[in-house]
Amino acid sequence: MTKTIPVLDKGFVRLVDAMGDDRRIVQAARVSYGEGTKTVREDAALIDYLMRHRHTSPFEMVEFTFHVKAPIFVTRQWFRHRTASVNEISARYSVLKDEFYEPEPGELRAQSELNKQVGEGELPAEAAEKAARLLAESEREAYAHYQKLLELGVAREQARSVLPVGIYTEFYWKQDLHNLLHFLKLRLDHHAQAEIRAYARAVAEFVKARVPLVWRSFEEHVLYARTLSASEIATLRRQIDPYAYEAALKKADLSNSRAREALEKLGYVRTTCSECRGEGVVADRWGFWEAAATRGIGEEEYARLRELASELGIADDQYPDRDPSWLPPEEETCPVCDGQGYRYLESAVGS
Repeated sequence: MTKTIPVLDKGFVRLVDAMGDDRRIVQAARVSYGEGTKTVREDAALIDYLMRHRHTSPFEMVEFTFHVKAPIFVTRQWFRHRTASVNEISARYSVLKDEFYEPEPGELRAQSELNKQVGEGELPAEAAEKAARLLAESEREAYAHYQKLLELGVAREQARSVLPVGIYTEFYWKQDLHNLLHFLKLRLDHHAQAEIRAYARAVAEFVKARVPLVWRSFEEHVLYARTLSASEIATLRRQIDPYAYEAALKKADLSNSRAREALEKLGYVRTTCSECRGEGVVADRWGFWEAAATRGIGEEEYARLRELASELGIADDQYPDRDPSWLPPEEETCPVCDGQGYRYLESAVGS
């Protein structure tokens, strides 16, 4: 895979270095230094468990270092993620190059009427052409003033003040995988500005190639997952039969533990049925004593029968006129759990 991905008109993301991969994460989680002790499938299952249960420390054992060239208005948003180590070109010590972000007319967006923070939709063609020219003219004029100030002997740290945020800068960015995934969750979101989303997509390509097992779990449990409020969960729970939902989850190839966790998110707690003790069947009380009455038995067998009846919660005096005998009790589907062997109890979620 290439180590440099072009972004926007003049920018790029370059992978400088990466430390660790999927194996580093599972080794850290198992506190193990051996190779080949687990299969890829087992490693994937462990990574998936760590991701969905938010066990973050093992992911911090992997690090990436990038060299990025981006407009300053993009870096203003990028550097809001404060857990990284950053080193940026300094306009106090260096003269910045005459490189500005110059979007094509078709790339200019209209201001959203609903969300004051974002642009959406295209500008009319004539307005877009004029806007593109105005941006280019403003940038050229600003850079000309910057050069003139430098020629007059003004310090670089002051002369730079005339430059707009569309000028390109460069920086090195080192980040651990846990916080890098958090960056990607926020900056790949459709609410993020289009320009930083373009950079996030480039970063994501490098991450996906380096830690494919992590990326798969990240997409499943974080990137494309959504959070529901307590009220939304309570409303949804009233519309769902937990047993039907469980069957649908298993049909979608989710494991038993994943299906159970999904139901727990809706406030359904799985517990063993107290009636059948998890067996799914109970003794047919009438059939039990009907069978017991078919033949006479000795005193020892009768005592054994009474003990079994007691364990099953059957009173041996239900039919005192009958002479019970030793036969295996007949069974019927547990009426409480409908043969499942367990029940789902509702915990307090929402209103």
